This record gives sequence, structure tokens and C-alpha cells, in this order.
Amino acid sequence: MDDHPRGRNDAALWGLLLLSVAYGSLFRYLHTLLGTNVLEGAVGVVLGLYICSHPAANAVDILFFHRVALHPSTSRWSDFGWLALNVMVLLAGWLVIVLGATRLVS
Repeated sequence: MDDHPRGRNDAALWGLLLLSVAYGSLFRYLHTLLGTNVLEGAVGVVLGLYICSHPAANAVDILFFHRVALHPSTSRWSDFGWLALNVMVLLAGWLVIVLGATRLVS
């Protein structure tokens, strides 16, 4: 295990949010990417799980390891914004999982 805290990585969370929006937009406008629903669904589920893993890891760090603790030196609004970004990315990943699972079973 590494002893160094991961810290807040806002750029990675924004990138994952952008990736989930791009994935949903591609299906909205192209209706197919890889040609088969099974492959597209599997890719969607795996991508959604990957997107959800980062906010989930941040939650585990806060709850159990206090690595990415909410610092009293920072403002409450920046802490709230960071938590809101994590929730948005988690919900976006969940929507990608639902979209992929829907493709998988159709």
C-alpha cells in the first residue's frame, strides 16, 4: 500500500463526467457504435463501473482512511462543491451502467 494520500483530483472527475456524457451522446445520435448489442452493452457496463469507481474510492478514503478529509483550512463551499462533483460523477456512471445493461439485454 502506498502511504501517500491521493488527494482531490478534480480534473479526473471532470474528465470522467465528460466521458460519460460523450458515451451517452454517441448512443443518442449514432444509435450503434460496435454493431452488436451484446458488445456495446458489455462496454457500457464496464465503462460505467470504471466511472463509478473513482467517486466510490473517494468516499471510502473519506469514511475509513481520512486521506481526502474535508480540511478546516479550506472553505465549506469548496468542500461542498467537491462532494457534489463526486455525486454527479457517481450518478453519471450509474446512468452509463443502466444504458449498457439495457443494450446488453435488448
